[in-house]
Amino acid sequence: MTSPWLMLRPEFRSFALRTPWLVMAGLALVGCQSETQGIAFTGGESAGTEGPLPTSSSSSGFGTTEPGTTSSGSSSGATEADDSSEDTSGITFGTPDIPDPPGQVCTVDPEDGNAPAPCTDEAPPDSFEPEVQWSWSGQDQFVEVMATPLVANLTDDNDDGEIDLCDTPDVVVVAFPSTLPDLVPVEARLFVLDGETGDVHFMIEENVYWVSHPALGDIDGDGLVEIIAAAGEDPTALRLTAFNHDGSILWQGEELDGLHSRTVALADLDNDDDVEIVTGPYVFDHEGTLLWQSDHLGQALTNAVADLDGDDDMEIMMDGIAYHHDGTVYYDHPREGVLSHPVVFDIDGDMEPEVVIAGVGLSIVEHDGTLSVDAILPELVDRVPAAVHDVDSDGLPEILTGGGDSYSTFEHDLSVKWTVPVADTTGGGAGAAFDFLGDGQAEAMYADESSLFVFDTVGEPLLTTPRTSWTQWEYPVVVDVDNDGSAEIIVVSNRGPNYVEDGPPAVQVIRDADDRWIPARRIWNQNAYHVTNVREDGTIPRVEPKHWLGLNTYRTQAQISDAGQVCRPAG
Repeated sequence: MTSPWLMLRPEFRSFALRTPWLVMAGLALVGCQSETQGIAFTGGESAGTEGPLPTSSSSSGFGTTEPGTTSSGSSSGATEADDSSEDTSGITFGTPDIPDPPGQVCTVDPEDGNAPAPCTDEAPPDSFEPEVQWSWSGQDQFVEVMATPLVANLTDDNDDGEIDLCDTPDVVVVAFPSTLPDLVPVEARLFVLDGETGDVHFMIEENVYWVSHPALGDIDGDGLVEIIAAAGEDPTALRLTAFNHDGSILWQGEELDGLHSRTVALADLDNDDDVEIVTGPYVFDHEGTLLWQSDHLGQALTNAVADLDGDDDMEIMMDGIAYHHDGTVYYDHPREGVLSHPVVFDIDGDMEPEVVIAGVGLSIVEHDGTLSVDAILPELVDRVPAAVHDVDSDGLPEILTGGGDSYSTFEHDLSVKWTVPVADTTGGGAGAAFDFLGDGQAEAMYADESSLFVFDTVGEPLLTTPRTSWTQWEYPVVVDVDNDGSAEIIVVSNRGPNYVEDGPPAVQVIRDADDRWIPARRIWNQNAYHVTNVREDGTIPRVEPKHWLGLNTYRTQAQISDAGQVCRPAG
């Protein structure tokens, strides 16, 4: 049953892909191949419940929602006791050779991949009938979420003794208590939720900072995903902490200032088979030892990591400054006093990465460190982390970002494709994109203080539904969260600047009513997600595939084929 609070335009346009993809780079991934299952809703005492949401009005002028109520069920409250190729045209996203059960492929392909396969999956033209698959209203006093939800496999759901791609993905969120105006929460907990039902697998008892932005990935080489987050209550003395897949503490770093409100990113910066951790102005090794830090403590809120100079070692973008993996400066264009968010992709078709910085206006730094565009369009861009995707199938990327009262899509030449009114004056809520129908026309998603929007290629809303938030770098994500071969949307909520008493639940998963949306990857591991930064099993590549030579996306999701290969829609 479609929930009445989902405001939908009656038709969803289907377009043919007109322009062949210019360049392709390979990621051969194989997932669990099984027949698509229907979704069973849970109710009563289950943590995840399907149902309508409370009355809420869209502040963007796109309409209002219908009244309803939400159920809040939660599961029991205690913590549960329980070789990469260097050829970037065909990257091995492999793991040790673990035999799979007969008839199933549960691990990533250990062989080199060729160019991404063309995608043949395409949904019928009007396959956009969203409904709530499940929602989670929190547990105990922990009922609000602000950070981007993350997804990976952390639990052995099929009881075969392995945690792999044949298990149901899990959703990881940081939840905190509701507070009165002018009060800051001092408690928060990490929750691991079942991706199919929303049931709580476990809560981690260690206090994490209420507005920390974790990352997921195998940082110690054991084949299992760890959770890395900022733990503690005092924002000036937080400890970067790594939790094992079961919630136990792997290690804790030293107390540091500048970890609150920062996003965590994982990468093998120096191509040595050990994962490094980047957050705020700091770089840590995989055991939590601080390697070096930037002098710009206050500006590095979201970071980007990419190989700008072509040596297979990574550069780290913090604000308008880029560092080599060892902390030496690569280029220096500081955005003094401006909250800035870098992303990396090929904006001009020269086969080289550019850094696009969304601060007050858009700036572009070439791969060699030359500042070629400086803070243009400040009236449309302010503090909102950008997403990048070719949304109109013209073979060139578009930039999706905004600021305050508008959200926009910009062409590769920074001309405005479309702008829509939104309401986000408190922070910097961000967006993403995905081609839900496999027709070559990607849909843009954005979540402001009061609503989640899904836009078509000309900025018309296909979906407007309530969510509330103070907004701080979080955004909706697209993942196959239940391993059914069809993509879902995950969006989070908190009481927001209006302190809504009975607002949307903390986590909502939205699917097509008939599961017709095309397959997506089953992982979204960090705020700076761009597909090639992580294998689908949560392992981090030694030499990260150069995403600008293939998908050329950022903070958006990739389609996968029936064989689990990352692919592009067929031309």
